[in-house]
Amino acid sequence: MSKYTGPSWKISRRLKYSISESGKELAKRPYPPGQHGQRRTKVSEFGLQLQEKQKVRFTYGVNEKQFKKIFNDAKKLQGKQGENFLFLLESRLDNLVFRAGFATTRRAARQLVNHGHIFVDGRRLDIPSYRVLPGQVVSLSAKASKFSVIADSLESKVSRPDYVDFDEKKVNFTFVRLPERQEILSEIKENLIVEFYNR
Repeated sequence: MSKYTGPSWKISRRLKYSISESGKELAKRPYPPGQHGQRRTKVSEFGLQLQEKQKVRFTYGVNEKQFKKIFNDAKKLQGKQGENFLFLLESRLDNLVFRAGFATTRRAARQLVNHGHIFVDGRRLDIPSYRVLPGQVVSLSAKASKFSVIADSLESKVSRPDYVDFDEKKVNFTFVRLPERQEILSEIKENLIVEFYNR
């Protein structure tokens, strides 16, 4: 399945979950889109598992094939598979660029990476799915550091997670450690995703 490029707010309303993590999508119209959006329907157990999977997949903007691959990679790690899965998604380069405040959305962060404006440990990387390791430093290209859209995004950034250590003087950040479960996607029930793939 190809990557979804349509309106993200419709997805959020359909899933009743803010995939931008801002809550703006549901503030005005907290019901599914379409003519029959306000009808109440009973969701099966499979439907709940699928919804939970779609919430995470659309949040990180990952296609189905990538999503399944990351899930399988999480099996190889020690600890709970569901939590490890979320940690691997969180350590993607495009996600960390978003978390640091270089972009206001993950889509914009992915575009920055794709266009070669992001460096990891001084090396240019244009792969949004690159898995950043704890201790690595992420910075902007000289050209991107002058973009007004990035300056505006950094200025509007209210807070950053503790696992992202941002240096305002150098305008870069260090991925200091993997996140803890309570620091990311508190509304997500990752055990349902594990059940979906293990059914």
